[in-house]
Amino acid sequence: MRVLLLLLLTYFSTSTIAAEIENIRIWPAPDNTRVVLDISGAITFEKITLTNPDRLVIDIDKSTLSTSMAKLDFSNSPIRAVRSSQRSGNKLRLVLDLAYKTSHKIFSLPPNASYGHRLVIDLSNYQLTTPTPTKGAVKKTVPTAKSSTPSKVSQPKNTLSSLSLLDSQRDIIIAIDAGHGGEDPGALGPKYGGKKLREKHVVLGIAKELQALIKKEPGFEPLLTRTGDYYISLRGRTKKARNAKADLFISIHADAFKNSKAKGASVWILSSSGASSEMGRLLAQKENEADLIGGIGGISLEDKEDDVAMTLIDMSMNYSQSAGLGVAKEVLNNIGKIAKLHKNHVEKAGFVVLKSPDVPSILVETGFISNPGEAAKLRTKTYQKQMATAIFKGLKSYFYSYPIANTYVASVVEAKRKQISYKVVSGDTLSAIAQRFGTSVKRLQSVNKMTNKSVLKVGKKLIIPTT
Repeated sequence: MRVLLLLLLTYFSTSTIAAEIENIRIWPAPDNTRVVLDISGAITFEKITLTNPDRLVIDIDKSTLSTSMAKLDFSNSPIRAVRSSQRSGNKLRLVLDLAYKTSHKIFSLPPNASYGHRLVIDLSNYQLTTPTPTKGAVKKTVPTAKSSTPSKVSQPKNTLSSLSLLDSQRDIIIAIDAGHGGEDPGALGPKYGGKKLREKHVVLGIAKELQALIKKEPGFEPLLTRTGDYYISLRGRTKKARNAKADLFISIHADAFKNSKAKGASVWILSSSGASSEMGRLLAQKENEADLIGGIGGISLEDKEDDVAMTLIDMSMNYSQSAGLGVAKEVLNNIGKIAKLHKNHVEKAGFVVLKSPDVPSILVETGFISNPGEAAKLRTKTYQKQMATAIFKGLKSYFYSYPIANTYVASVVEAKRKQISYKVVSGDTLSAIAQRFGTSVKRLQSVNKMTNKSVLKVGKKLIIPTT
């Protein structure tokens, strides 16, 4: 009888033990705000939306709040404040006071290698009541299939026959993807200042350096998939590139391995038939698990394609794979000039983030962050800029060798093929030269990468655009 009573007491005491909300984090992004609750155990919850004023109420069963919310920063988010109260039945109520009505998604995540139980609240930064976003949203467009193979410079069918439309030709769009972010730190390196070096910070630094280089180059336009410390799903990254009609997708990472002696940069493309090495298989598996750490709720249908879509995919995959391999080779060659390479050839693996059928895609592992020597370099702004420069030189070299039709680059390539070279003599002015050859000052400046502040030096060779 005494044993039975003890068992009953144990049952009722354990059944009423509350899970603790141990920590709360805010991850602001341009389009949405993520609130993450670290919880000591599994929980169930209910949600209620209220208006006048707008509020989101979350009731968490058998739980208590053991952390402070006083220092949470809600700036640049739809959240004005968060309040809590302990309800009857050991129920915790969280109330999010909102600045306006917005869409939301709430889901729980099971433990993984990096985190325990989590409750995730995703809020859109856009109002539901207005027909257009209150903040600058990216215009969504439907991507079109590209030609099946890249065209060489020697094939005039894919280059412009004149420079008459030079200034109106479109830019080549480069989507730059800094891996991981937010809840997902990526690979971890040695400690600096008491904190381990995190891949997500290193690759964002490199991505921003690459963005700056591309932005300065005529004929190219950069697009960052993430601009700060927040997480985007793997499919969400490729979706951004496709919506922008990107001509190239570059995902930037820093590798890690259990053996700290492993070193060297590498460049990868998608493999549909298995990885080219065991390292590649392990690397792809690790990178593809990012959504589990970064936090994606529910079942994703983004990777499901219907029969019609599959037909279009088949038409564009040849171009994407061919161009991707071409860019990868050029990038690897240039990285090899500033860093040790893990392998001297482009490698293949089944990376989810490279599975955009109509956008040529490559993944750059800039080095092993788990290697103390390479980590020491990767954390510096100087080396991040060197790595970005190598990547930039590689992609630029490829697109000038295989220009895309109706782009500024194709116009310049065609101009150089047909170019008339002129050496500046004493007394020359741009306006006089332009008049002499029947062109304009603006076109002379554009072809020769000159500005209004450029000095016209005697002996300088100018490219004269033909009409």
